[in-house]
Amino acid sequence: MSISNQGSMFCNAKPIIFERAKAMRENMTQAEKSVWELLKSNKMLGLRFKPQHPIDIFIADFYCHSLKLVIEIDGGIHKSVDQREYDIGREAELEYWGIKVIRFTNEEVESNIDQIQSEIERICTERGSELQSPLQGI
Repeated sequence: MSISNQGSMFCNAKPIIFERAKAMRENMTQAEKSVWELLKSNKMLGLRFKPQHPIDIFIADFYCHSLKLVIEIDGGIHKSVDQREYDIGREAELEYWGIKVIRFTNEEVESNIDQIQSEIERICTERGSELQSPLQGI
């Protein structure tokens, strides 16, 4: 894909962000792999999610462009004060692009993937209604 054809899906992400995202796709955590199993191949309500997706200067764990929805899977580092402050700022930047961010911890994913699946389905359905975009399979 040429950089000039990125469009709004990437919100002006630079080539270095694409390189980092590729490396991250090749090294997903176990929790990220579990969530990806729920999302890949349009399994979630027929929606297309992309793993480790570049958006501006950030890389979203999972992104659905039609819903402008980011799903983040947080490891232990996200419990630190500095990281929490960074995450708040990051979410504000993504909201600037009209993107909603939802978060789950590794522990939540590992302990109850069925609940995570139900929550993602609920949020996707709500988000689809908010954006007035029809979702397949609902």
